[in-house]
Amino acid sequence: MAHATHATTAPGAPREPWYKVLYIQVLIAIVLGVLLGWYDPATGKAMKWLGDAFIGLIKMMIAPIIFCTIVHGIASVGDLKKVGRVGVKALVYFEVVSTLALLIGVLVGEVIRPGAGFNADPTKLDASKVASYANKAAADSTVAHILAIIPKSFFDPFATGDLLQVLLISILTGVVVTSLGARAAAVNSAIDTAGQIFFKIIGIVVKLAPVGAFGAMAFTIGEYGIQKVYDLAWLVGTFYVTAILFVVVVLGSIAKVAGFSIFRFLAYIKDELLIVVGTSSSETVLPQLMTKMRRLGASDSVVGLVVPTGYSFNLDGTNIYMTLATLFLAQAVGADLTFAQYATIILVAMLTSKGASGVTGAGFITLAATLSAIPNSPVPVAAMTLVLGIDKFMSECRALTNLVGNGVACVVVSRWEGELDMAKLNEVMAHPVAIGTDISDHAPQPMGTDTKVTKVAAAE
Repeated sequence: MAHATHATTAPGAPREPWYKVLYIQVLIAIVLGVLLGWYDPATGKAMKWLGDAFIGLIKMMIAPIIFCTIVHGIASVGDLKKVGRVGVKALVYFEVVSTLALLIGVLVGEVIRPGAGFNADPTKLDASKVASYANKAAADSTVAHILAIIPKSFFDPFATGDLLQVLLISILTGVVVTSLGARAAAVNSAIDTAGQIFFKIIGIVVKLAPVGAFGAMAFTIGEYGIQKVYDLAWLVGTFYVTAILFVVVVLGSIAKVAGFSIFRFLAYIKDELLIVVGTSSSETVLPQLMTKMRRLGASDSVVGLVVPTGYSFNLDGTNIYMTLATLFLAQAVGADLTFAQYATIILVAMLTSKGASGVTGAGFITLAATLSAIPNSPVPVAAMTLVLGIDKFMSECRALTNLVGNGVACVVVSRWEGELDMAKLNEVMAHPVAIGTDISDHAPQPMGTDTKVTKVAAAE
């Protein structure tokens, strides 16, 4: 695919007018949405369709983009052993960091004890408010979770948008196309061209991000009100501070070892972070994140495998939320958890978090599944009503942490594989691409014509 010849902004280049800068547009839209929802809740709630429309436009392209990227990436590599090696490295990284996130949630919950003194009476909680979440969680057994990865037909995942199912058929197709060699060259070329088309479409749709952020934020404030945050500010504040510390300390340390600054990385993806704040879903920026990781110097093959897989298997924010929220609810109803129950929470959360791909409400369902799986649980699922009203405000933080975690994972695995262009990474970090550039201008290029990748020496 065509790659832009100038990846960075020249020092003397004229700056784009501030009102055309995407992240400024999104920031203004978020502020306006908050004000509308605060001063006129009814009108704010009526703006919901704007956010839904934007998310719908993005989500309709995610499945085909992931399919084309993964299939073309695997087929272009031409070495199934390398594909397997990258996949194993990514999964090892995901599990290690995800486990750290779960343990940090437990540690903070025990040290800060945000639910202590809440003194909620479990017998007086209205379980009907969370019945739908509990029913979905009850159906999410281990066997059901595994079977759910298998689509009803080859094309069904493109209609439902199930990321795990899309990953399955994409990997299978990529492996087969690779094994057919020259006979499938035309298929690989067609998939490559389709990918370019889909990225062009996303480049158009992403310009509507301010409209979507405005509608989603106006609805959130109009529907739930800022008062909900005040009511449980200690939990909300604890979760946000924990997520920030995880990004700065844990991911920051990992980034430093990999050779880059977490703060410069956050500045580099600020457009995507603000879109996630407005929409509460990290899926809305998946295509842009993949493009920016390539632009940062990560190889096409690693980006194509790690980023989409991370959206299902590397959910740091969701993991922190599940253990912290579980401990909050236990403390709120005065329940003492045993060591065995703590271990169960972590193990169950590791399973239930898979597939909760940043979609609003998915974290709440996985929380219900975790509570349901605790043996002899002293914490009733009905206790979730205590956090129902503020879950929407915490979903932004979950999605933001998930997004940052996946970006860092992509760079780290790319360097681990020896396919990270460090010179390009340092250049782009120092002189980021002009905001507002059409992401389709930076779509992935064929593996055979990729820019020179600096192999990382083992001694580094």
